[in-house]
Amino acid sequence: MSSVHEIVLPLRVIVGNGAIHSLAALLNEIKRKEPFRVGVVTGENTYLAGGRLVEEIARGVGDVYVLKVRDPNVVTAERVADEAVDRRLDVLIGVGGGKAIDVAKYAGFKVGVPVISVPLAPSHDGIASPFASLKGTDKPYSVKTRVPYAIVADTEIIARAPKRLILSGIGDLLGKFVSVKDWRLAHKLRGEYYGEYAAQLALLSAKHALRYHEVIAKGAPEGIRILVEALVSSGVSMCIAGSSRPASGSEHLFAHAIELLAPGKVLHGEAVALGSLIMLYIYGDPLWRKIKRVMKKIGLPTTAEELGLPPEMLVKALQIAPTIRPERYTILGERELSEEVAIKVLKDVGVI
Repeated sequence: MSSVHEIVLPLRVIVGNGAIHSLAALLNEIKRKEPFRVGVVTGENTYLAGGRLVEEIARGVGDVYVLKVRDPNVVTAERVADEAVDRRLDVLIGVGGGKAIDVAKYAGFKVGVPVISVPLAPSHDGIASPFASLKGTDKPYSVKTRVPYAIVADTEIIARAPKRLILSGIGDLLGKFVSVKDWRLAHKLRGEYYGEYAAQLALLSAKHALRYHEVIAKGAPEGIRILVEALVSSGVSMCIAGSSRPASGSEHLFAHAIELLAPGKVLHGEAVALGSLIMLYIYGDPLWRKIKRVMKKIGLPTTAEELGLPPEMLVKALQIAPTIRPERYTILGERELSEEVAIKVLKDVGVI
């Protein structure tokens, strides 16, 4: 079965120490008229961590409006989109971990203005993808939005992020070992479109995270650069595929199930990493043992206790995972798993 889709890629990806100072040239590149109006979408804490600096840099190019967001939900994103229209903004800059960037991508998509992604934490691959995770939709997973016009990742600033967020980024990348398998499976059994190049690009980002886990986990700028480039690579694989398929499979369904049952309790990348162990075990791929050793070594949770959730909640999450996106075929099939099967799998992997 063939599929036609448009490949839209970020025009610029600027990574490295001091990369944030390239923002002025980037904005001048976008600038087409006077007055030129810039919206900086950020949170309270992320404004202090990098949003204020972005605001100062942008003021040298045009009029700047800071739009602070608290929750990454549709209501907030619609409000930002409305403000972008009211203030006649020409560009939106999302500054933060994932929340502000997702809101900026959604609002930019709604309004039709370019979006610049300025990540302050490398916690997931949404910094470069055309998808946004927003609460308040009828779907507990990402919705398609706008591919960032540019990604500006200052490794010196990102290296200051809490270690847990850095580890979460590694966890999100490890999930690609599963998502690519699921994509191939759906192609084989359901005739779904499968793109080898996009799949290999996503897989490369996972292999990179696994290979360089130690230097990344240390949080030094060198490791942060490796992590950010791998996250961008994963985001680009989704742009090429035209869907989140290469980067999101059964491990993400499990993570989304946890997020539904225990909202805000676990970082996305932590849940994805744990889901990766489980799904690789179900596939019969011995790689799950190596990944588990690496996760233990760097401090990613490998058990319900370390995740801070009761074992029965993870059993339920695994049971309902196939029902999160019934149209997305994975190794879990389409029906809810029995409690007995879920318990056995989780015990075999040592999660409970």
